[in-house]
Amino acid sequence: MDNKPKARDQARGAGEATAEKQRELQREQDRKEPGESAGGGKDKGAPQTSSQKYPEDLPSQHLQKPGQEKDMELKPQFMAPQYKGSGKLEGMAALITGGDSGIGRAVAVLYAREGADVAIVYLASHEDAQETRRCIEKEGRRCLLIPGDVKDSAFCKQSVEKTVKEFGKLDILVNNAAFQEHAHSLEDITDERMRETYETNIMGYMRMARAALPHLKAGASIINTGSVTGLQGSAKLLDYSGTKGAIHAFTMSLASSLIDKGIRVNAVAPGPVWTPLNPADASSEEIVEFGKQTDFKRPAQPEELSPAYVFLASPACASYITGIVLPITGSVGS
Repeated sequence: MDNKPKARDQARGAGEATAEKQRELQREQDRKEPGESAGGGKDKGAPQTSSQKYPEDLPSQHLQKPGQEKDMELKPQFMAPQYKGSGKLEGMAALITGGDSGIGRAVAVLYAREGADVAIVYLASHEDAQETRRCIEKEGRRCLLIPGDVKDSAFCKQSVEKTVKEFGKLDILVNNAAFQEHAHSLEDITDERMRETYETNIMGYMRMARAALPHLKAGASIINTGSVTGLQGSAKLLDYSGTKGAIHAFTMSLASSLIDKGIRVNAVAPGPVWTPLNPADASSEEIVEFGKQTDFKRPAQPEELSPAYVFLASPACASYITGIVLPITGSVGS
């Protein structure tokens, strides 16, 4: 007697039983899924993880480059009112490029709150720079404003020398100045734009670090602002992403070069952050969606990043940390 048909029927029956079991498991889970009325689905708002509520809806506004914080309809939050200083940078002197607004301004305020005097290098946004100085002085520390272009080697050297002359030393260099302009194709990026992006973003960092090195002693640190685009790339920020990847590699290389001198070098790689850089790049139609692709469904505010720069600068916090790229991207696992 041929038992093959019977075996096939049994296998088919077992398969159908398993499929039905799987369908029932699916139905069981479907019953557990929250409906729209329960707050589920795509309409769920941005997660809030702090008593400080951060905005998720952005204005439809486009700024002229380089973009000034004073002109933004929705002002970035940078004062970090919940952050209490504890002398982590007491008596230190810091120089921050791109410190007039955005991340640089937020870092400058917390450095002052932690006891450091701060020199601000900035391109041309004088009103923003004056506001940053006012905030630093309100924290009880000195502020030096140095306008100029980090593409100029002589200016980089002069800015460091002015800082040392004013404060007597230099303990922390934060490379943060950046140029960003989107493009829909590599063919749209001219040689002139490539030069502007690379000369500002990576070569400006290298020039400032080179100028600072003769003045840095053991315990000093350099912190570079990288980007999630340097980790993951960006289809519309081809040249900018390239510079940010270079910044990450430069950070690790310089950390290895300076470890024996007791100088630490690290980087922060932000995701989308609400600063003048972005509405000065994206159109008014595009900017309203900025940051919504993150797990937080919104861009970060500068004050959500600045404590990381304190952590990396402070020997009390990070004396055993060098050569890292710290991602603060607003998304899980990136």
